[in-house]
Amino acid sequence: MNCGAQPFRWRQQEELEMNPKRSKSRHGRKMPLVHPNAAAIDVGATMHMAAVRADRAPEPVRSFGTFTADLHRLIDWFTQCGVETVVMESTSVYWIPVFELLDARGFTVCLVNARDAKHVPGRKTDVSDAQWLQRLHSFGLLRASFRPKGQIVALRSYVRQRERLLEYAASLIQHAEGLDGDESSTPPRRG
Repeated sequence: MNCGAQPFRWRQQEELEMNPKRSKSRHGRKMPLVHPNAAAIDVGATMHMAAVRADRAPEPVRSFGTFTADLHRLIDWFTQCGVETVVMESTSVYWIPVFELLDARGFTVCLVNARDAKHVPGRKTDVSDAQWLQRLHSFGLLRASFRPKGQIVALRSYVRQRERLLEYAASLIQHAEGLDGDESSTPPRRG
């Protein structure tokens, strides 16, 4: 099933070969897969690039829109590919709908800071970003950010909204008090 996604080609190896010049030991030159059923999403404002292992789909990297129907197609594609865990970068607020839908469908979702995976040479496009994130996650090389669950998320939202409202009220009070004592705001006297 195509799901309206755009195909991209990419070849992936089962194990990551380490540089033999840097390796102190000739044993263990390959890293084992930690998450063999991993996928990645490069989250964007208008498009999400998703990548799975090359042996999971004929088109292992696809683009999806950001509307709810597009996100459901993305998740259905992950299900068809046998994905169990998904990694994504925390980009502005665009990651939140994808994260919540994946979490609700039972995927293990890892949110990573973009700075942790950013310092990699050779990544120039969204396609390669998604591929690289998927590969790093497959080998367990990314650290997940803290994301609280359920009721704590709702409570934090309420507390933040309350703080914003209190700050707004305080600025209005200061503005009103400034108008009372500010001579430039009173009409000129005739006399």
